Amino acid sequence: MRDAADAADRDPDEITVVAVTKNVGITEVRRAVSAGCVDFGENRVQEFLGKYGLFPDVRWHFIGTLQTNKVKDVVGRAHLIHSVESLRLLEHIDRVAEAHGIVQDVLLQVNISGEQSKHGMLPEEAEEALRASLEMPGVRVRGLMTIAPFGKPEDVRWVFRDTALLFASLASMRFNGIELTDLSMGMTNDYKVAIEEGSTIIRVGRAIFGR
Repeated sequence: MRDAADAADRDPDEITVVAVTKNVGITEVRRAVSAGCVDFGENRVQEFLGKYGLFPDVRWHFIGTLQTNKVKDVVGRAHLIHSVESLRLLEHIDRVAEAHGIVQDVLLQVNISGEQSKHGMLPEEAEEALRASLEMPGVRVRGLMTIAPFGKPEDVRWVFRDTALLFASLASMRFNGIELTDLSMGMTNDYKVAIEEGSTIIRVGRAIFGR
C-alpha cells in the first residue's frame, strides 16, 4: 500500500487498510490484531456480530449487502457502513440510529460499472440520497464506495477514476453540514490502481490472510 501511495505521490497515512475477515477464523484475526491491524471488515451480519463481540476494541466496518431487517444489528457497532446501496436503506439506518440516539457514519455504494450483478446507486441516485441525508439526523454520509468488475487492474481503472470524479463533484456541491472525506475502493486484485485514482480506504482480504 505504501509503495502504491508513494508511486502516486500520495501520503500513505491518508489511506486506511481494512482487513477483510470474511471466512477468516478467530486465530487469524487475533494474529492480525497483534500485527497492528486496527480496521477490519465483514460482509455478513452473523460473522460481524460474532467477531465484534470478541474484538470490540478494533474498528469494525460493515462492507457487505445489508438487509433492512439486519440494520438494527449493525448500527452503533459498525465504525463505518460502506454498503448503503439505496435511499430506502439510508432512511432505515437513519430511523434505527435516531431511535438509539446516535449518528451512524455511512458510505453510499455506487454502481459505476453498471453491472447488473453489482449493488449500488447510479450517480444521480447518489446525489439524491446525499441531498436527502440533510434531513436525516441519524446518519452522516462520509463518502462513496464502489466495487469494480473483476479483471486486470488497468481494465477497471476507469471505474475508480469515474467514482473519484463523482466524489469530487458531490463534494464540490458543499451541502450544508456534509463533508465528504472517504472513498472506499480497491481490493486485493486492484487496490494499487485504486490508490492511484484517489482511494482513501482499501478493503483487502486475500492479500493479508491468504486464499
